[in-house]
Amino acid sequence: MSDWPGGWTGDTRDNGGDRYGRGSASADPEGARVMRRVQRGQVPGPRPSAPPRGGVPAQPAYGNGERYQDGYADGDVYDSGYNTGQVYGSGGGRRGGGDDDYDYYGTARPRPNWRRRIKVGSLTLVVVLLAVSIGTYFWADSKLKREVDLSKVIDRPAAGDGTNYLIVGSDSREGMTAEEKKELHTGSAEGKRTDSMMILHVGDNGNTLVSLPRDSNVVIPTFVGSESGKTFQGTGRQVKLNAAYAEDGPELLVRTVEYNTGLHIDHYAEIGFAGFAKIVDAVGGVEMDIPKAFKDKNSGADFKAGKQTLNGEQALAFVRTRYAFAGSDLDRTKNQQKFLAALAGQTATPSTILNPFKLYPTMGAGLDTLTVDKDMSLFDLASMFWAMKGVTGGDGKSMNMPLSGNAANGNLQWDTARVKTLVNELKNDEKVTVSGGY
Repeated sequence: MSDWPGGWTGDTRDNGGDRYGRGSASADPEGARVMRRVQRGQVPGPRPSAPPRGGVPAQPAYGNGERYQDGYADGDVYDSGYNTGQVYGSGGGRRGGGDDDYDYYGTARPRPNWRRRIKVGSLTLVVVLLAVSIGTYFWADSKLKREVDLSKVIDRPAAGDGTNYLIVGSDSREGMTAEEKKELHTGSAEGKRTDSMMILHVGDNGNTLVSLPRDSNVVIPTFVGSESGKTFQGTGRQVKLNAAYAEDGPELLVRTVEYNTGLHIDHYAEIGFAGFAKIVDAVGGVEMDIPKAFKDKNSGADFKAGKQTLNGEQALAFVRTRYAFAGSDLDRTKNQQKFLAALAGQTATPSTILNPFKLYPTMGAGLDTLTVDKDMSLFDLASMFWAMKGVTGGDGKSMNMPLSGNAANGNLQWDTARVKTLVNELKNDEKVTVSGGY
């Protein structure tokens, strides 16, 4: 009697292999007799669809000697799904918008936080700009020569509204080599004199630039020597304005201008020959439209009529020339104002200010030879520059000191009445109504 359940009758081969789970005495493994041999190769026709997820579908029960059928006809090739690039355990491959969303192991990468990146980038840019600005400020501040002491000026008029700058162009040859003196036609005279003098008024009702001819007839008042500290009594001496500078420097020049005008000077700025020429060269030259050709062997000027770009040497000759105009200092002051307008207009442009290869050489050239009063700050200097740029560019009033003719000594005589009106308007920061010149 058999111990097997019903339907399992023995271990003979005749009944089709009803020996599932009992082993076999045959020399061949039972699996070889039951399972069809499978070979890999090209799958003919459409590939069978994969079973749905969630488990293996239920298998039919086999009995009565039926052989196991794998569902493939003869010649079909079994495909296990390998070698297709599928990563098992990853849920059917990479997910998301692309390969960059996941790493090699299928782990999702965090998306970039652009808002944070923009904030960090903006903060970094602000820090860099702040550092550059602070560095530039201290660099420029260290170059200023604060050598003029206005506290030594005595009997000063009361300060009015707005700010008054006395701007001086001197023939200082300080720091120039013999070759540079020859090239710029400066001569080799000792000391220094003023070639140009201007009062720049900066106020709320418009800025005004007043040129003071160097041949202006003025009285030298009582003053205290800037070096000796001695008091020199005024004797009513009438001299050319530039003689005051030659006699005792910037302090006496300020004292003389204040005494003869009644206008309080708040700040003093002076630039020499070398600095002027270097500024022009640093900005790549200045374009000028010269209406009439002229020559002057004293300044080295030799200009043709028409538009042309002046380098440093030519620019210096242009603003210094006066003998080509019958010795008239008025024509020279007009040329100076015209050139300053062109220089300021070309210097204060984005192509210069935003270009460090132009900005720093330009600032360095000017600051190296710029002499100012002890109370002049970089803010004051910047205010002076922008105001001058505006005036010479047409935003404000540019004029000569009002004149009435020539004095007995041949110097240019100021028009007393119009000068008084001009000074009162400047003191009260009113719009200037007075005309300059004769």
